[in-house]
Amino acid sequence: MQETLAALAPERGGLFVDVTVGGGGHSEKILAASESVRLIAVDRDEQALERARTRLSVFGDRVTFVHAPFSSLASLIPAEWVGNISGILADFGVSSDQLEDRERGFSFQEDGPLDMRMDRTKQKTSAAVLCARASEDDLETWLREFGEERYSRRVAHAIVMQRRVGPLLRTSQLAELVSRTVSRGRQGIHPATRTFQALRIAVNRELDEVDAFLSVSPALLGVDGRLAVISFHSLEDRRAKRALRNEARSREFEDILKGGVTAQSAELRENPRSRSARLRAIRRVEALS
Repeated sequence: MQETLAALAPERGGLFVDVTVGGGGHSEKILAASESVRLIAVDRDEQALERARTRLSVFGDRVTFVHAPFSSLASLIPAEWVGNISGILADFGVSSDQLEDRERGFSFQEDGPLDMRMDRTKQKTSAAVLCARASEDDLETWLREFGEERYSRRVAHAIVMQRRVGPLLRTSQLAELVSRTVSRGRQGIHPATRTFQALRIAVNRELDEVDAFLSVSPALLGVDGRLAVISFHSLEDRRAKRALRNEARSREFEDILKGGVTAQSAELRENPRSRSARLRAIRRVEALS
């Protein structure tokens, strides 16, 4: 949190966009930093957006809420904001609220429907549907590329064979199937961890969303505007690193967090999930030529 605020410097005031508002924690700090901050809060998860509305209601009309994926950022903001934004924040991946809600089906820790959709109002294809309809080759590709699962072919085959018995409809079913198929990973990591990550990314087209966002967001910043990106696994971070590095190679941007930063010990004690987070940020130093 503190490193993100330092990178965005909201005390300057201006126009900000939080494209993954979630519960509103980052947005609350950004809005509180200066009374001249105006912010657009975006999330594709309608439940998260409602939580943020409640938390940020004290800021009145200084904050606007938008239900949409962050890949559509360029079409969400007013025309007068283009080229004048002071800060954009993206916090990729699944949120704690989503993980802890068993009815969303993101976690194998507790039984729930095998869903994993971030936007249940617009997305029709759940993880259960993918498991029921995808080819073995597609499943193997997702497991290998999105989950970096070394036993991707074995798990994909097991999912397809399960169809002969009955559909996979519950998180516990899938977790048990993977546990029977592959051995427990290093340091006690549950064998289903990579499978759940892979299916979640496939269901929500997360990497396509990240690529689309990173391709348009820098151009929306004004001079001294900052783009801050938080990633939680290597697939996202590699994309962020590459995109921001390419921007910083131009004379228009600078990398203000060389190599990125990770959570410090105090935050790790309060929020263990932050251990895998990495923050990267760039700043516009010249206007677009």
